[in-house]
Amino acid sequence: MFFNSLCGDRAVQCPKLSELPKPLPDRTGWPWTEESRRLPSQTSDGHPWPRISVVTPSYNQGHFIEETIRSVLLQGYPNLEYLVIDGASTDNSINIIKKYSTWLSYWVSESDGGQSDAINRGLRMASGDFATWINSDDLLCKNAIGHHVSRCGFAPDTIYVGNCIYIDEAGKALSSHRGNVHSLEDLVRVKSVWRSGGHIVQPEVLFPRELALSVGGLNTDNHFSMDFELWGKFMLAGAKFHYTNIDFAMFRRHPNQKTEDGLQRTASLIASAKKLVCLAEFLPEGTKNAISADLDAYQEAYPSEDWRATGRLARIGLPHRIVIALRRLNAVLHKKGNLLAASREEL
Repeated sequence: MFFNSLCGDRAVQCPKLSELPKPLPDRTGWPWTEESRRLPSQTSDGHPWPRISVVTPSYNQGHFIEETIRSVLLQGYPNLEYLVIDGASTDNSINIIKKYSTWLSYWVSESDGGQSDAINRGLRMASGDFATWINSDDLLCKNAIGHHVSRCGFAPDTIYVGNCIYIDEAGKALSSHRGNVHSLEDLVRVKSVWRSGGHIVQPEVLFPRELALSVGGLNTDNHFSMDFELWGKFMLAGAKFHYTNIDFAMFRRHPNQKTEDGLQRTASLIASAKKLVCLAEFLPEGTKNAISADLDAYQEAYPSEDWRATGRLARIGLPHRIVIALRRLNAVLHKKGNLLAASREEL
């Protein structure tokens, strides 16, 4: 177990770019060779800035975590609290975390109960007025916090939702997304709203930390849609969702992330949606029944939809066993072709 204990004032005065370890020569741009605009130490009326707590749950993402850490530390915000909760990584993650430990409010590396458990632990240990979590393969956008506080500020019982930039494994921007969920009924309409472009991408959200704790935090038994369930608990508690239209975070798409498992994530979404519908006393019984019927229909249809999305042979309706056999054959031929090409180059 490795740890850096909390002590004294845990807020971080965000370091300057020149104070952080120098990146490798091939790493340029945000957050390697660029930094956010630094805010003054106090607001214009002489008050401290609201404290913002950021939690990064980490496990074996050594390829990405340095970029994540730098994107938080280089926000230029005077009252930032940053906690990294690592689940006993076995790659180079701990060495990277140690390299930046001077600027972290707290970090630890030890076995835990999974991602939700790590985030809950960080939120409980934190002291910020507002909070978010940034997974160890995602980033905050340049000037994300500064733009938010200068344009929106903070109101009680309000969940702030910015824009999210989807990036690929190498960090190249793919697309921009803005959520469109305004009520619990929107949220639980998984097929017609959430899966039709309305979804909220987790790192683009800032929420009152005490509110998150008061609703029980993340469900540690939910490993695929815990953020979705938390948004629902916020709505059940009467929180307002405010869309800021500020580029706030970057969500990285890569093959090893949990969100790539469509079947498990869909089953988890539907289970969470059904749970939230049952808890929503303000929804008429007829509406609840209609939503439940829609969720059941989507759950039944999704495996076939997911299969058809895997490629052309599946879309044209060939039997599953034939598609699998053809794909295996194609993989073998492709491998042999690569070996033949390599042997020719050697000759």
